[in-house]
Formats: sequence, structure tokens, C-alpha cells
Amino acid sequence: MVLGQEKRVLSARTRTKHFRMKNRHTKVNRSVGGSVFIFSLLMLLGIFMALPLYLSIINALKPLNELFLFPPRFYVLNPTLSNLSDLFAMMGNSTVPFSRYIFNTVFITVVGIVGQIMISSMCAYPLAKHKFPGREQFFSLIVTSLMFSSTVTAIPSYLIMSKLGWLDTYQAIIVPVLGNTLGLYLIKQFMEQIPDSLLEAAKIDGANEWLIYWKIVMPQIKPAWLTLIVFSTQSLWSMGANNMIYSEKYKTFAYALGQIAAGGVARTGVAAAISVVMMLVPIVVFVVTQSKVIETMVSSGMKD
Repeated sequence: MVLGQEKRVLSARTRTKHFRMKNRHTKVNRSVGGSVFIFSLLMLLGIFMALPLYLSIINALKPLNELFLFPPRFYVLNPTLSNLSDLFAMMGNSTVPFSRYIFNTVFITVVGIVGQIMISSMCAYPLAKHKFPGREQFFSLIVTSLMFSSTVTAIPSYLIMSKLGWLDTYQAIIVPVLGNTLGLYLIKQFMEQIPDSLLEAAKIDGANEWLIYWKIVMPQIKPAWLTLIVFSTQSLWSMGANNMIYSEKYKTFAYALGQIAAGGVARTGVAAAISVVMMLVPIVVFVVTQSKVIETMVSSGMKD
């Protein structure tokens, strides 16, 4: 039965490719001077945005005496890897194996990202493509919730987790992430760009709601959930969760590195190395997904 429905939806997917090809090749009318100006402006903005990353790497390579120079220098006189070697030595002397901290962070990050994408997309699909009583009011509540920062909701989240008996468990970190309304808002707004005629054609061909959602809608909103992956990785990978987790076996990688960096002025160089280590995973995720987001955005401008 499912295989038959998948065959019927092929025609709808063919229409999708047709819409993509229509906007693949576009011509931009711009003078040479305008192109040079835009290129120069983008280069300056790129250098400005890359400056914090450059400074973090440079500081991680500085010996302790250069870290306290004023004014600070944008270069290293005597580059060294002692900060990284000291960090790895301290990680090896931990009472709890650092592999446990890394496992906790990887588990929380992967489960949180996958769960947030699935829940946000399944909630956004009826909001974007179905009409039901109270839809506008429900979406207004979602937009209103974006005004509250995590600091404001920290105490209510703690009380809820305490009542559920989930403190000092993985659920205390993962479940609040699944209810993040930013992903729901982002995916819902992107779903509205999908033509209703494409979904109607799939229904005529015999596809059910689940098949339409999984085979047609999800591939079309790829830029949205890739962007959500970037945002979620950045927040989950650096999450300390000190208020929810008390047992060392559930502590995160960010918490363990923070304890090392809190050793005083003598560990300033180690703290600089920690900042680079914590940036590696979000940067890799961003670099990997960036090209796919741009590629999909170019070919996904579909209109009725």
C-alpha cells in the first residue's frame, strides 16, 4: 500500500523539479563598478565577522606573558601549543573520564536536534497548510513566546522539571529544547512558500498526509531545518545545564571545560584554548550546512 502511494507521488515530485528548474538560471543586470563595490563591501564584512575567530585562535597560541600585554596584539611573537597540551593533560587527570562528558554532550545535542526538527516540522505543517479554528490565535501565542529569553523561563522550567521528577536526568535538558518555538516559527514561515497546488496534486494522486509531509514538504523546507540545525548545535553544544544536572555522570563537556578554566589567572592560556575547542563543532556544522542551504535556497523559490 505504501509503495503504491510512493509511486503515485512521483508525479508531484516531478512538478517540484520543474518548479526548481524555472528559477535555477537567473541573470543579474549590474555594472562593473557596482560589482566591485558589492564585492569590496562583502569582503570587509567577511573580515569583520571573521575577526573574533581569528583572535580566539591567536590567543590560544600565545604564551602567558603575551596574553596580558596591553594594548593587545593581533599577532603572536612566540607561538606555542602549550595551552592545548596543558588542556589535554588536565582532561586526562579528571576524576571522571572526559569521554563521559563528551558522550553526554553528543547525546544531548543529537537527540535535541532531531527531536526539535521532527516536532517543530510536524506542528508547523498543519499551521501552514491547514485551516482549523484557533489557528491564528495559536500562532500569535507562538510569536509572543519568542519575546521571552531563556533567562526569564529558567525558573519556570526548573519548577516543571522538579514536579515531573526529571531533575538530574537527560530529560531535564532535552525536553525544554523540544519545545523551542523558534524552530516552529522558522519552519512554519518557510512552509508557507510551498504552493498549495503541489500538495493538492499529491492528494489527487493518492498520497496521504504523512506521505505528503515526509516526501514532499520536508525536502522543500531543507533550508529551514538546516538553519535550525546550525542554531541548535550552537546552543546545545555549549550548554552547561548547571541548574538541572547535579551528578557528574550527567554533566556536559562545556561544564567540565568551564571547571578547568575557573582555576585562576594561571589558566588564562588554557581558557583561550578551551574557547577554540568549544567553537570547533559549531563551526564545522556551519561550514558543512552552509553550502547546502545556499544551494537549496537557489532552487526552492516556488510560487503558484
